[in-house]
Amino acid sequence: MTANYTPAEMMTVTAARALSNNMTCFVGIGLPSEAANVARMTHAPDITLIYESGTIQTKPEILPLSIGDGELCESALTTVSVPEMFRYWLQGGHIDVGFLGTAQIDKYANLNTTVIAANDGASTKQGKTSYANPKVRLPGGGGAPEISTNAKEVFITVKHSTRTFVEQVDFVTTVGFGRDGKVRDQHPQIGRGPTVVITDLCILKPDPDTKELVVVSLHPGVTEEQVIGATGWPIKFSRELTTTPSPNEQELDVLRKLKDKTARAHSAQGEV
Repeated sequence: MTANYTPAEMMTVTAARALSNNMTCFVGIGLPSEAANVARMTHAPDITLIYESGTIQTKPEILPLSIGDGELCESALTTVSVPEMFRYWLQGGHIDVGFLGTAQIDKYANLNTTVIAANDGASTKQGKTSYANPKVRLPGGGGAPEISTNAKEVFITVKHSTRTFVEQVDFVTTVGFGRDGKVRDQHPQIGRGPTVVITDLCILKPDPDTKELVVVSLHPGVTEEQVIGATGWPIKFSRELTTTPSPNEQELDVLRKLKDKTARAHSAQGEV
């Protein structure tokens, strides 16, 4: 029997399935954290989840609000210093997958979490966003730039809209394949980069030659026209386009219980 689910649930479960058991995963807060913990609670119980604050093999019962959330440290096997986390674990080549979210992504999988340009052009000079005068100032890169260049590969999960999927990001916070898609060809030591992008509409992967993101799978009920309308560049589709498998009852049950427990815990903390 087909389960009833929302596009957001479809995205999270699909992203969770991209992770496998025995991986070491550097997890970003938000959608990546949600997906990584669903994976841990379903098909990948032995996955090692690492957060930027230094928590290793953490097993939170509720989703963290930030990398400094006490739940991460309390449920971790151990906690190391941030310098050790980056110098030994990340730069030492011990991270299989960096799992990231973003505010903007372009066709070469570059990520922007720094600034959004003003529409009137006042903050733009020679095609580049003025860092001093943006329309919106975002939280910044955190550890994402280092994760992208040191993890063996990168998974990205983000909601699909023209506001997020732009032809060229206003600011390259975290490099995917560069403005021309060729950056990693010139620097092979920085890892494979983004290998999959999972949204609430589809799955995208970089073309092996051009590195431009291509739709390889549509989620059930989603049309090519919907994806085209939600993307800020002329998106391409694989000749072998498939349909993403729907979430099963177990995956949905784990996800919903996790989100409900998280909401109740954070609500209770706010009442204290």
